[in-house]
Amino acid sequence: MIRNTAKSLLLHLCLFVAAAFTLIPFLWMLSASFMKNGEATLFPPHFVPTHISFQQYAILFHELNMGRYFLNSTILALGVTGGSLLVNAMAGFAFAKFTFPGKRPVFTLLLTSMIIPGQITMLPVFLLLNKLGLLNTYWGIILPGLASIFGIFLIRQYVSTIPDSLLEAAYMDGGSSFLIFWKIIMPLAKPVLITLALFTFMGTWNDFLWPLIVMTKDSMYTLPVGLAGLLGEHAQDTELMMAGSVITIIPIILIFLFLQKYYVQGILVGSIKE
Repeated sequence: MIRNTAKSLLLHLCLFVAAAFTLIPFLWMLSASFMKNGEATLFPPHFVPTHISFQQYAILFHELNMGRYFLNSTILALGVTGGSLLVNAMAGFAFAKFTFPGKRPVFTLLLTSMIIPGQITMLPVFLLLNKLGLLNTYWGIILPGLASIFGIFLIRQYVSTIPDSLLEAAYMDGGSSFLIFWKIIMPLAKPVLITLALFTFMGTWNDFLWPLIVMTKDSMYTLPVGLAGLLGEHAQDTELMMAGSVITIIPIILIFLFLQKYYVQGILVGSIKE
């Protein structure tokens, strides 16, 4: 009994130390963002600001257009997430519950194409968007992000576990396919939809390469692209860089904490039913 208790305490101590080491860079970044110019690079280093200052945040929003970058990232992340949920859910529903010619070969082809790196398709998509005049517009990022093979696969696997008898009863009551999709499938698939929404939002919010290619105007930059610009122009301003990093990651952390319960539920339910 005493031996098991000692093992448990040792394990928790090791986990606490590992968690503390993992959090140190994040806590220092948060602390440095409230320091005055030059304080973060003093020796010996300061872990806590001498006087809390919002100077760096004021510079970012009043002089460096960070507010516009934040707005762009928010619009794009919400637009891609909302649109992709609807498109992927309808496609996953069709592959799971409908019978049509070529269903299996098409689904196999989609799964096979997942091994193709996304960078290979960037050039043809860029040329197509250029022809359509969608460069430097929100649609240039939202449209290519609406369909995701991973999202279709994830929802298809989940919807396949919903009993056919439930849908047949709805059809007998006069429900149309879209009504069944909207009133039955979407509510039942809520855990996996929230999981997919979290993945999509985080991926779009943190995406750097595609917005860098599509958005060439400063007013259309997203937060990661704007932050990279700060790195080039203000590499010596450590406190300013840390403030920009905080602005970039805080929304992701808050959303993850808010949806953590649904995210874990979606992963667990999907794994059990598969």
